[in-house]
Amino acid sequence: MKEISKLMNYRSDVRVIDATLRDGGLVNNFFFTEKFIRDLYLANIKAGVDYMEFGYKADREMFDESKFGPCKFCDDEFIQSIVGENNTDLKIAVMADVGRCDYKNDIHDRSESPVDLIRVATYLHQIPTAVDMIEDAKSKGYEVSCNIMAISNGQESDVKVALDILGQSPVDVFYIVDSFGSLYPEQIARIADIYLDFAAKYNKKVGIHAHNNQQLAFANTIEAVGDGVDWLDATYASMGRGAGNCAMELLLGFLKNPKYNVYPVIRFIEEHMNKLREEGTVWGYDVQYLLTGLFNQHPRTAIQFTQENRKDYSEFYKEIIAQD
Repeated sequence: MKEISKLMNYRSDVRVIDATLRDGGLVNNFFFTEKFIRDLYLANIKAGVDYMEFGYKADREMFDESKFGPCKFCDDEFIQSIVGENNTDLKIAVMADVGRCDYKNDIHDRSESPVDLIRVATYLHQIPTAVDMIEDAKSKGYEVSCNIMAISNGQESDVKVALDILGQSPVDVFYIVDSFGSLYPEQIARIADIYLDFAAKYNKKVGIHAHNNQQLAFANTIEAVGDGVDWLDATYASMGRGAGNCAMELLLGFLKNPKYNVYPVIRFIEEHMNKLREEGTVWGYDVQYLLTGLFNQHPRTAIQFTQENRKDYSEFYKEIIAQD
């Protein structure tokens, strides 16, 4: 039985991270208007959100700049043009993907950057490089978190080894990431216990980043909150790759913290998210994403199914079975 105080009481350690530009950017190749980004920044400030993730620090040697919006690369100058000196309580984050960024050169010293938090994203087999990235970011003065992706595919023994290695690094937070949207609350509870044990051993925090393939992103996030997880990712109107993420409007409505205000989120959704959908940007739960989540597969085939405007779900089911 969970401690009811972890669900019902104000918890000063809880941090809410808005990942709309980063995870949502995977839906539209980061082609957000400047007004969208600026208004999102202002909405986060008014809503009391703790961190706003601007996107990726992607390597221009690997990604064609002409095919993506600026949040794919998150130059300091670009972020500065939106936030100025950012004399607010809202902190700025970017994600650095192992193997897809030139972190030595593109991540500058914290004293020269508007960014506060570097979020290192890694798979289990990339942990040594992730540790090097963590150490590099820390030496430059940043807060650092580490997202261990595709955790549903990992062996528990491997996860424990990875957490032990990360625990000995200067990382501040390690994240449970349900990349495929395949986990259920009961599984989240067990995984959270493992993460929290290592967090207690090494004096770290634990976060969660959930996907909505089985319409469980919000349920899994609040399950994690009840287990003692403090860092919580969400996106406006659940915008994110494929089925999307935990909805910011649901999460802020749930959290018992007087600093959070859901009204600015609702206003932003009304003014911007609905417009994105009307203009043809597609994300959110659908049967094809359910199927990849159900069979614990990467949603790339479901994304292709969506892009091709297919509706033959039963045929896609057979295709998924053949790959499983």
